Amino acid sequence: MIKDALGHKFHWAVADYLQRAARHIASKTDVKQAYELGKKAVELAIKGHNSVMPTVDRLADSPYKYKIGYAELKDVANVEKFMPRDFISKDGLGITPKCKRYLTPLIQGEDYPKYADGLPVYVTLKNVAVARKLAAFKL
Repeated sequence: MIKDALGHKFHWAVADYLQRAARHIASKTDVKQAYELGKKAVELAIKGHNSVMPTVDRLADSPYKYKIGYAELKDVANVEKFMPRDFISKDGLGITPKCKRYLTPLIQGEDYPKYADGLPVYVTLKNVAVARKLAAFKL
């Protein structure tokens, strides 16, 4: 529309890309669940599950309770889950009290990473090889 209407070159970016890369401002809840999901993914792989993804299954809002489960990829791949309409204000520019109640437990607590020389310090994997469990196969 900008190019057509005004003849100007333009570039756009989706703001959620920035959010996905913003570990330094992730909530304590978010970081805790991320580690739990990673642990569950490893446990599922060790048990031989594939074509699954770990999930956060909300059990209660207040106090916030959840469990880590998993879903079959065939049930969730390429499926959009839309935000409930009653989470968005009538003018489309804000959230409703119902949405705020839902989101509040997810943004609670701070969990800043350690910093060194102005940069976040993250875990470095050892990348230690483990014994092969599957027979080699040819394509």
